[in-house]
Amino acid sequence: MRHRPRALSPDLEPSASDGRFPSASLPVFKGVERPEPESKARRNAIRAFAVATLVVTATYLSWRLHSTVDLAVWWVSIPLIAAEIHNAGGLLLFTVALWDVDVGPPWHRVEDSDLRVAVLIATYNEPEEVLLPTIAASVTLAPTHETWVLDDGRRENIRELATSLGARYLTRPDNVGAKAGNLNHALGKIDADVVAVLDADHVPLPNFLTNTLGYFEDPDVALVQTPQDFYNRDSFEHSDHGESRFNEEAVFYRVIAPGKNRWGGAFWCGTSALVRVEALQSVGGVATATVTEDIHTSIRMNRLGWKGVMHNEVLALGLAPADAEQYMLQRHRWALGAMQVLRKENPLFGKGLTFGQRLSFTSTLWGWFDSWRTLAFMLIAPVVLFTGASPISAPGWVYGPLFLTVFLAQFVALRLLARGRYPPALSLLFEVLRLPAVLPATLALFTGGSGVFQVTPKGRGDRSLRTPVPRILVFLVLLNVSALGLFVLQMAGVHIIAYESMAAAAGAAGFAVLNLGLVVWAVIRIRAWRFAGERRGAVRFPVDLEAYVQGSPCDVRDLSTTGAEVWSAGSVDAKAGERLNLVVVLGGDSTELSCKVRWRDEGEIGRVRLGLEFDSKQTGQVATIARALFQQAGAPDRARLAEAA
Repeated sequence: MRHRPRALSPDLEPSASDGRFPSASLPVFKGVERPEPESKARRNAIRAFAVATLVVTATYLSWRLHSTVDLAVWWVSIPLIAAEIHNAGGLLLFTVALWDVDVGPPWHRVEDSDLRVAVLIATYNEPEEVLLPTIAASVTLAPTHETWVLDDGRRENIRELATSLGARYLTRPDNVGAKAGNLNHALGKIDADVVAVLDADHVPLPNFLTNTLGYFEDPDVALVQTPQDFYNRDSFEHSDHGESRFNEEAVFYRVIAPGKNRWGGAFWCGTSALVRVEALQSVGGVATATVTEDIHTSIRMNRLGWKGVMHNEVLALGLAPADAEQYMLQRHRWALGAMQVLRKENPLFGKGLTFGQRLSFTSTLWGWFDSWRTLAFMLIAPVVLFTGASPISAPGWVYGPLFLTVFLAQFVALRLLARGRYPPALSLLFEVLRLPAVLPATLALFTGGSGVFQVTPKGRGDRSLRTPVPRILVFLVLLNVSALGLFVLQMAGVHIIAYESMAAAAGAAGFAVLNLGLVVWAVIRIRAWRFAGERRGAVRFPVDLEAYVQGSPCDVRDLSTTGAEVWSAGSVDAKAGERLNLVVVLGGDSTELSCKVRWRDEGEIGRVRLGLEFDSKQTGQVATIARALFQQAGAPDRARLAEAA
C-alpha cells in the first residue's frame, strides 16, 4: 500500500525551535498568544455599528408587532416574530457582553511564589497515551508545586505511569459526584493554597503557572480561567477558514469570556484554570448537584464576594471531540448543566450577585435556547409551503427588503462584535449540528431532569465507524425536500395548495433551500470518513527532525506519543511487522525508542518511508517526545514579550 505524506494544517506547522531543542523543527500552534489590545478607533466603530443595528432592529420589530402579525394564522406568525425577537435579544446581550474585550486586572509574570500550588489532573477512563503528555508537562512546570493524578478509574497502570513521571497518585473507593466528587476528595487530602485543575487531555504549556499565579496577589480573586484550545486541529469542531482553522469554541474563549472581565462575570470552565482553595472551602467545595460543576461553583463563589478573572492567553492544549458522537455528547452535557444551574441558582434574580454578574451568567446559560430559534426558522418555511398561510400581513416588496436588511445587519454586527471569529456560514452550520444534542437538554429546565455526568471519550482507538445521522436532521431534510417539491409543482401548474401570498411562498421557498443546504452540509460532515477514526492512537504532529533508523540517517516527518513516520534517503532493510530502533535527535540530546514497523513505502528512487509504532513501557523516552512536541506553543508571544522587555 502506498502512503502519501499528510498535508499540514494551516495553523499547525513545523518551525524553528526556541532554543531548548536547537536543531529540531517542532510544531508551532498558531493563535495561542495574548491578542494585541484593540485600538480605540476600532472599538468605537464596532460599538457604533452594533448600537445602530440595535436601533434599526428595534424599529423594525416595532413595525412588525404593530402592523404585520396576522393572528388568523397565529401558529406560524407568532413563532416567526418570536424567533426574530430572540435574534434581537441575542444581539443586545452580545453587544453588552463584548463592549470591551480587553478589560481586566493588571497582569504580570511570576517566577516564584509563596503560594502552595498543586496541579490536579482528573481522570476516569482516558488511556495512557492521552494522560502521559499532560503528566509529563505538569511535573516540569515552574514554580515549585506538586502534581497529583486523581484517578476515578482506579487503574494500576495509571498509578505506575504517574509515579514513574514524578507525579503523585490518588484514588477513592467510589465515583460519587463524578469529576466534582473526585476534586473534593483530593481537596481533603492535599495541602495547597491554589489548585490548578486540568482535564486528563489538557497539556499545560511551560508558562501555565507563571503567567497566572500573579492574579492571586489580590486576596479576593478566587479563580483564574484560561482559554481552552486544542492540539488536534483536525477535530470535528475545526474547519478550514481562510488562512487559519475555525474552531467553534474560539468565539467564546477568546472573545466572549474575556469580555466578562468587565462585568465581573468570568467563571470556571472546568479545565485550564487555577482556583483558590479557601474560596472552594467557603462554598463547601466543588458543586456536585449539576453536571456542570464549574459554572455552578463559580456562581456560588461570586455570591460570597469572590472574583473570577479570564486570562486571555492559551496556556494548555487539549483534545477536541474527534467525531460527531463525541461532539454531541459534550454539548448535551453542557446544555443540560446550564438548565440545572438555571433551576438551582437562578442567577438572574438570586441574591448576592451584581447586576453585571447576573447579566453575564444569564446570557451564557440562556444562550443554549438559540437552538429553538434555529429550529423555528427551519420549520416555518416548510409550514408556509405546506399550508399556504402567510405569517406576515404586509406586501412582500415591503417586508422582504426590510427583513433582509435587518438580518444582514445583524450578521455583520455579530461578526464585528466577535472580532472576526464568527464566520456566518460555519457558525450557521454548527448551530444545526448542535440541534440534536441541545434541544432535548434544554427541556430539563422545565422537567427538572438530573442527568448523569458522562465523560467525553478522549483518544483515538480502534473505532472506525461513522456516526449515524440524528433523526431530527433526517426529518428536516425530508420536510424541506417535500415542501420544495410541493412548491415546484405549484409553479408547474399543479395546484394542490392555494397560496395566500405568492411573495410569501417564494420567500419561504428561498429559506427552505437555505435550510436544506445547511442540514445536508451538516449530514455530510457527520458522515465524513475523516471523522471516523484513524490507525494511530495519538494525535500526529508535523515535524522535521533528524533521526537514525538502525544507524542510517533519516528524517522524522510526523510524530506522536505512539508512533512516527520517517523518511530515509538510504537503504533501510526493514519490512512491515519487524522491530527496529529509532533515535530521534532533539538538540544536543537523543532519544532512542524501540519500534514496530507498521508499513513500508518505496517512494522516490533511493527513498524509503516507514510508519513506526513505539513499543510500550518506554515512559521516559515518550515523555521527552511529548514535552518537545508542546514546547513551541506560545513561542510567538514569548518572543513578543522578550522584545517588549
